[in-house]
Amino acid sequence: MNIFFGIFVLLHGLVHLLYFGQSRRLFELQPGLKWPEDSWVFSKFPGNNTSRLLAGICFLIVAAGFVTGGIGIMVSLSWIRPLIIGSAIFSSLLYILFWDGDTQKLADKGGVGILINIAILLAIYILGWPA
Repeated sequence: MNIFFGIFVLLHGLVHLLYFGQSRRLFELQPGLKWPEDSWVFSKFPGNNTSRLLAGICFLIVAAGFVTGGIGIMVSLSWIRPLIIGSAIFSSLLYILFWDGDTQKLADKGGVGILINIAILLAIYILGWPA
């Protein structure tokens, strides 16, 4: 089961690289998706260009945390749980802070990611994974 959970966490981390690409305008996740521009927290100050840079850096950090966590689960590292917990909380916080306040296309703006982060946290706290 640890292998399955580790692969899941690792893949969840790799998905964060898509949000890095979207924030840096390397590609669009969906046509017309301006995320993370117009963030309810960052659009006025420091502005859209800086908020895109900040989002990109933060999502790279989260991706690295989840990828490392997934590998750590698969090789049974004992210290990996706090890294995964921190990555899940930081990821959810980023999605909330960079949200534009519009409920349309919510799944493309991190809505599904927050649900997956909650599932990961529940698996860790309730099911005791990784063992």
